[in-house]
Parts: sequence; C-alpha cells; structure tokens
Amino acid sequence: MLRTLSRCSELPVVAKQLQKSAAQSGVQKSNKYATEATIEVHRPFKLHRLDKGPETSVTLTKEDATKYYTQMQTIRRIETAAGNLYKEKIIRGFCHLYSGQEACAVGMKAAMREQDNIISAYRVHGWTYLMGVKPVGVLSELTGRQGGCALGKGGSMHMYAPNFFGGNGIVGAQVPLGTGVALACKYKGNGGVCLSLYGDGAANQGQVFESYNMASLWKLPAIFVCENNNYAMGTSTERGSSNTDYYTRGDVVPGIWVDGMDVLAVRSATEFAIEYVNKVGPIVLETNTYRYSGHSMSDPGTSYRTREEIQEVRQKRDPITSFKELCIEQGLLSADEIKEIDTKVRKEVDEATQIAKNDKELPVSGLWTDVYSNNLETKIRGLSGYNITHISQRKGVNH
Repeated sequence: MLRTLSRCSELPVVAKQLQKSAAQSGVQKSNKYATEATIEVHRPFKLHRLDKGPETSVTLTKEDATKYYTQMQTIRRIETAAGNLYKEKIIRGFCHLYSGQEACAVGMKAAMREQDNIISAYRVHGWTYLMGVKPVGVLSELTGRQGGCALGKGGSMHMYAPNFFGGNGIVGAQVPLGTGVALACKYKGNGGVCLSLYGDGAANQGQVFESYNMASLWKLPAIFVCENNNYAMGTSTERGSSNTDYYTRGDVVPGIWVDGMDVLAVRSATEFAIEYVNKVGPIVLETNTYRYSGHSMSDPGTSYRTREEIQEVRQKRDPITSFKELCIEQGLLSADEIKEIDTKVRKEVDEATQIAKNDKELPVSGLWTDVYSNNLETKIRGLSGYNITHISQRKGVNH
C-alpha cells in the first residue's frame, strides 16, 4: 500500500479517528473530496549502478485516478471473460491471463508518450487493450473471429496495434526484437524508446544478455522490463535462478526494482527510465508482481504453490483493490463513482463477450490474404500442389 499526503484540507481529528476505525472494520468511507493528491511510495525502489532513482513522492489527479482504475478493472474483466470462454471451449489453443499484474501494464502505459513503443511475450491481452484496441477487438481475436484486431488469425499470443509489436510466442525472443526497435528509435531521432517486457523465466535466456550487451554498446533508448511474477511456468524464481535480483542482471546496465503491484510506483519508475535511456543508455526494470491464474489455462496453478498463498496476495496486495482504497481515502473517487465505473466496465466487457461469441470467422480465402505486407509477386510462394493468388487488403490495425 501507499502512505499518502493529501493536498485537500485535513479532516478534524475526530473525523480522522472515525475514518480510521471504519477502514479497520472493512468499511470504505471518506468525507474528503480532492482533485489532486500527493502520494508517497511505500515500498522503496532498489537501485543498481544508479546514484539517484525515481521520484518517491508522486502526484495523482482525479482524472488519472479514474483512468487508471478503469483500465485496470477493464483488463481484469477481459481476462475473466477470456478464462470463461476458454472453459467453454470457445477459445482454443494457448491462453495466458494477466490477472494480478494489471498495475505493471497500466503504470508503464501511463508514462509512455506517443513516440514510445512496447513489445512483450504472450501475456498481452491487457496491453492490446491499452494500446488502442477495444475489448471487443481483443476478445474477438481470442475467439478467432473476423472482428478481432488481427482478423482472428493471431489469437492470444499474436495481437498488435500501432507502436505495439506484440505478442510473441517464443520465450525471450521479443527482447532482441525490442532492442532493434530501440535502434530504430535512435535512427529516427524522435526521442522515442522501446520497452521490452519478459518474465522471470525468460530472464535466463542467453539472447536477453546479448541484447543488454548490444544496447549498452550502442547506447540505445532501450528499457528492459522483467515482469517478475515469481513463477516461471511452474518453477519458482529460487529454484530456477541463481540470481533472483533481476534488476542487477544487466551487469554494467543500471537497474531498478519496483513494486509491480503499485501502479503509481510503476509509473514513476517508467518516467525515470524514459528520461534516463534518452540521455545515457539502456536500463533494466524489475516489476515484482504476481499472477493469480496458472501459467496458462492448461495449468491449474496450484501444484507448485498453495491456494492460501494466492489468497493472501489477493487480500493484501491486489493492485486494483489497493488503488481503489487509496482513491477513496484521498477523496479522489467516491464509493458511488467506483461503483459506476465497475458497472460500466462490466457492461462493456459483457457485451464484447457476446459479440466475440457470435461473430463470424474469416472465409477460407483469409488464409492467403495479407500473407505479405508488401507483396512483390502475384502468387503465394513455396506451395506444393496449389496455385494461389495472393490477396492484399491491409486491414490489420498495425498497418
């Protein structure tokens, strides 16, 4: 949680005591009203090869509070819907949920500018939404329908949007690709950066260290983000990594540890990182977070950890609940406003789910449509026994 310093007028002592008692009894009440508050980050940043780190005292406006809460709640609802659709066998194949990790994505996106880029692995339904695809586009892609953001061709692991390079199914392979995007940013000279996200399991991949090295040599605007959710598939960090301080693994590349369950701490760290990489060179962020579901839908997630452990994190560290309580305590959002947001989000995702169920699949000709981004030949190359003419529609949202 966060310690807070409100800019609104303080309540009388008696009212404060009543509010404290209400909070202790589980009743969320506040007589405050504020349009802005100053928040003190509770869990300190840890630094590697840095003399100064991110700001620990951050500002939160009512507008941003509304935005961040809505975004995190929407991601949670999308993932809940995705899990249910998978159990109904409407979503097939791989499906990796982001529930519990919402503060990582929302915090990073809050700091990103128009020229910044992001690339990640396969737990990206939430990122796809944050980068501009509506929930119906995400869920329709998951169900393989033509209303999906990649027309149903990509599915769970291959979603894209402008400045969002996916969605990559090969463990760790997105990191060198993201390094290349950072190199492109340097060539463009537009001040843009690339955030390359990977998990604690992928952190042991050799290509990650090669990317650190290249980015350091060329002083690229590359932010390497290890989303440490404590389990690489079914292997705990302690069992799989000799060095679990992932923010130190860049050697000469500086690093920062940040509480990945705190959306404002993640925002502050990302703002610092964006400024740093444009002036100095690459940096490694480790966002310490937690996933509630298994590694994928085929993993119950309870064979290598206890149900009690999961429940304890939900009760004590849930990023959405913690942020909601903070906003109410500071008077930035009322209980009624929270309820209104919840209702609106639930309605939008429920409607998107129905559309994703009933939408049509692409016709068979979709298999040879937009195989190439810029087709230089009439026919599809490399086919045996087929003579197929390539169709170009260029309808993907990343075109």
